[in-house]
Amino acid sequence: MPQPHPKQEEIVGATPLRKEGVPKVLGRAQYVDDLDLPGMLFGATVRSTVARGRITGITFAPEIPWHEYTVVSARDIPGENTIVHLTKDHPSLSSEFVNHPAEPILLLAHPDKAALPAALRAITITYDELPGVFTIEDSERAADHNHDAGIIWRNEHGAHPNTFKTYLMRKGGQDVPADIWDTAHLVLEGEYRTGAQEQLYIEPNGIIAEAHFTPEGALSSVTVQGCMQCPYYLVMKSRRPVKLIYDRAEDMGATTKRHPSRTRIRTAVDREGKLLAGEIHFAIDGGAYATLSPVVLSRGTIHAPGPYHWPYLVVHAKAMATNVAPHGAFRGFGAPQSIFALERHLDRVALALNLSPEDLRRRNFLTTGDRTATGQLLSDPVDMQHLLSRVLAESNYHQLRAEFDR
Repeated sequence: MPQPHPKQEEIVGATPLRKEGVPKVLGRAQYVDDLDLPGMLFGATVRSTVARGRITGITFAPEIPWHEYTVVSARDIPGENTIVHLTKDHPSLSSEFVNHPAEPILLLAHPDKAALPAALRAITITYDELPGVFTIEDSERAADHNHDAGIIWRNEHGAHPNTFKTYLMRKGGQDVPADIWDTAHLVLEGEYRTGAQEQLYIEPNGIIAEAHFTPEGALSSVTVQGCMQCPYYLVMKSRRPVKLIYDRAEDMGATTKRHPSRTRIRTAVDREGKLLAGEIHFAIDGGAYATLSPVVLSRGTIHAPGPYHWPYLVVHAKAMATNVAPHGAFRGFGAPQSIFALERHLDRVALALNLSPEDLRRRNFLTTGDRTATGQLLSDPVDMQHLLSRVLAESNYHQLRAEFDR
């Protein structure tokens, strides 16, 4: 049998240097905007200036030599005009309706990057503007009225309701029995919110698309270089390489963020601080299009109970549509929102029972042989008590907490 390399044992707990760390620190790293190709054009995006409405006209000011520019609209997209996530609701370029500010409508390209700002200012788009919906509550109120009022956005495929996705999760096989709420030592309710969060990555979104053609002039392939996980692309009508880089303001205004959330929690506990039952209503703001909201919502739903034992628990979850730029994937995928809400709520429960936050959690941790709120049997060893003790010791939590309080 081959023997493992001795250094393999040192990987866990080590702090290796990032492979690209030194070039980045020294300014030698190559980003998308550092790359150039022969004959390359520079791209820019014409975006909506309203949150919701129908496009009624697009005019191009005559002082710009438009024959020097490549202009791309939805009509130039071969096949479906859609960015495919989990559903086909998100157009690549808006052709009739806009559903959030900074929604892309046209693409421009020119050999001289400096010529693009004037061209962007010379394009005027007019709208039949409609009232926008910007919060989870506004979206809920619209959905509670009639069919037309409940629709906040439309595209060429028709009208869509406000709710992208819902989930219902139960522990205990039913809703919480009424007598638990009536006889519990403490019933505590709370509402907790998190806002949209910008990733603020080192490099803003950028992409270079280069089309390749057969000798007969037919498109054979496209090479895409970019700083993203999922390279969606458009081939410009110019048939030349195109570089499209968002500046920081455009990136922050038009691209996906962590989903804002609202979590409402109701818990019943006994005199010793043991959780008896809970109801959690978890809602996220999906923005104008679904993107990955159903997946983000599912992660937030299954993590909402935390690492705690619940005899009874009901989680209602939903992703609502609003007229803001779509929200999307971010580290944790919905779990940070619902976990934040639960942990803050448990702090309030501990305060009401005159317990320390640590003691309350120790009395409710899951352990080996328990079932989670999703029904998973914890058959392997689970020692949350030791884990919490180690975290508190290694972080020097109690001393830091006392210093902070002073």
